[in-house]
Amino acid sequence: MHKGSLDKHLYNKETLLSWPIRHNIALGLGSALLYLHEEWEQCVVHRDIKPSNIMLDSSFNAKLGDFGLARLIDHNQEVETVAAGTKGYIAPECVLGTANASTHSDVFSFGVVLLEIACGRRPIMPQKDRRKVSLVEWVWDLYGQNALMEAVDTRLNGDFIKEEVECLMVVGLWCAHPEKSLRPSIRQAMSVLHFQANLPILPPKMPMPVYTIPLDRNMQFYTSSEATSSGVANNSTKSAPAPSSDSSWLLKQEPRTF
Repeated sequence: MHKGSLDKHLYNKETLLSWPIRHNIALGLGSALLYLHEEWEQCVVHRDIKPSNIMLDSSFNAKLGDFGLARLIDHNQEVETVAAGTKGYIAPECVLGTANASTHSDVFSFGVVLLEIACGRRPIMPQKDRRKVSLVEWVWDLYGQNALMEAVDTRLNGDFIKEEVECLMVVGLWCAHPEKSLRPSIRQAMSVLHFQANLPILPPKMPMPVYTIPLDRNMQFYTSSEATSSGVANNSTKSAPAPSSDSSWLLKQEPRTF
């Protein structure tokens, strides 16, 4: 691609991507993901959405590339494989191993990239202020303070359309929600980005995901009151009921918050 990848422009100190170009790239990426997730005969889960995999043509139109980790699946299914991707863009449920890659995890990565485009900073950076280490956490904190504009790339010098920037960042947070069931589909996200639907109302503080601790090989399960922050001790288990035709007991485990 004539202009190379997005990251080379987004973090180039000698050149600056204007806001109209950034906004067009965000919409182009979303359109590509919409096609992969919903508009082809099978669903394609990319698993490695990040600026270095977003290629730009001579007019700075975005094309999603590098399908080395991608998987073809039936619609509404998950990829039965180990976690893959790049740190900072991998959805928390994949990092913790509580869920496989899916369209939900692609949407998470998409949300992180939207925030990168608006803020001009990487998803994880060493900072003296620990609240700023994670891009998602930092922007969500500013969202709760009604101060989203403080996160916008200062190199733009205010030369942007405020409504578009706000929409991009709020949708970015929505897509990067820690709880995968509360993320939008890519179609829902694109509807908001095109101003065809209202902005979502998010909680002022970034929620923490709640996961169920999986069964172990001995058919035992753990509750949040019995688990410790360093792991689950051998003496803090409960025997699971004997398997039967009624599997509803599998749904009665207490969740553990990470």
